[in-house]
Amino acid sequence: MDTGGTRTPTAGIVIVGGGQAAASCAQELRRRKVEQPITVFADEDYLPYQRPPLSKAFLREHQAVERLLLLPPQFYETNRVTLHKGSRVASIDPAARRLECADGSVHAWSSLVLATGTRARTAAMPDVDLTRVFSLRGLVDVERLRPAIAEARRIVILGGGFIGLEVAAVCRGLGLAVTVVEAEDRLLKRVTAPVMSAFFEALHRRHGVEIHLGARAAAIRGSDKVSAVALQDGRELPADVVLLALGALPNTELALAAGIEAENGIAVDEQGRTSAPHVYACGDCSRFPSRRFGATIRLESVQNAIDQAKAVAATIAGQPAAYDPVPWFWSDQYDVKLQIAGLSTGYDELVVDGDAASQGFAVEYRRQSRLIAVDSINAARAHMLARRRIDEETRVQAAV
Repeated sequence: MDTGGTRTPTAGIVIVGGGQAAASCAQELRRRKVEQPITVFADEDYLPYQRPPLSKAFLREHQAVERLLLLPPQFYETNRVTLHKGSRVASIDPAARRLECADGSVHAWSSLVLATGTRARTAAMPDVDLTRVFSLRGLVDVERLRPAIAEARRIVILGGGFIGLEVAAVCRGLGLAVTVVEAEDRLLKRVTAPVMSAFFEALHRRHGVEIHLGARAAAIRGSDKVSAVALQDGRELPADVVLLALGALPNTELALAAGIEAENGIAVDEQGRTSAPHVYACGDCSRFPSRRFGATIRLESVQNAIDQAKAVAATIAGQPAAYDPVPWFWSDQYDVKLQIAGLSTGYDELVVDGDAASQGFAVEYRRQSRLIAVDSINAARAHMLARRRIDEETRVQAAV
């Protein structure tokens, strides 16, 4: 396995990215008996690893990095996959079928897969570069955040989405005073109905989290280390650590610079093809058409990273099939597991199954009488049944 140094140009399949989609694509190519050389360029200094645990168990339990690895180290050598760790791709040239790395090395390819993932949104305010102001997207972020929260008494989290709330739960378990600042009028507004937002607000408040809704940060105070977050209404929230959990942006710069269509994700068709011949994209960075949901969508999920990467591998292998999944997601907070199946965007009917004040209920979302999404609280069986039902009902819709 090559982890750096001088590299000679080789043709074959090149994958740019070192996450779940990149690993899944390489694995599926070999499973489909594709014999071309496979080269992966990962800009992190790690083998491809799982990211969801970073804001949950991995942050809390100080687990070994090896437990996060998606594939064992020997997979790459055994399956003739050359992995360049810590190698950033600077540009791609679809016409010449070449790419250039930041170290100046040039590499040829016959097929190129962009699995470039996302990056954390930054905050448009002064002093965000103070010591103890963090984002959480990768292992390096966890390695920086862990010792900071171990020494802290108070953390302010900007953002009431999945990552912000998961870290809030971890930090409360570690004994920190936690404040969540959310610009919207409810938590998880982008992905759940008001009844589910209310459930999670009550859950966090019961555990002692201070929550400010409809509030925006104006500045982060401190002379060296952070000392407080100033809100636009004039209030100041004391803080020893600040976490920016403001969502993610797709990494589309390589594609755009090469003239490949991209807007809120690299545009691909149902088989993962971009607007450039022999160039594909998959995972969090891609945006694809869904006949099932009647929209062009971009998904940030393990399910999509795995399944769309497999679809791209199938296309490269000459066995293309339309990719149009029932997405699923999950979030662990305290002793609660939220599981989401489908996409609730555009629902016109909402049904609550069970007691929304309990620790076990579900919310069904319908559009034109068809089930399009289900949120389940501590109800794994209901979640699995929901995925099947959504698949059946949205397939009927797609066929109309």
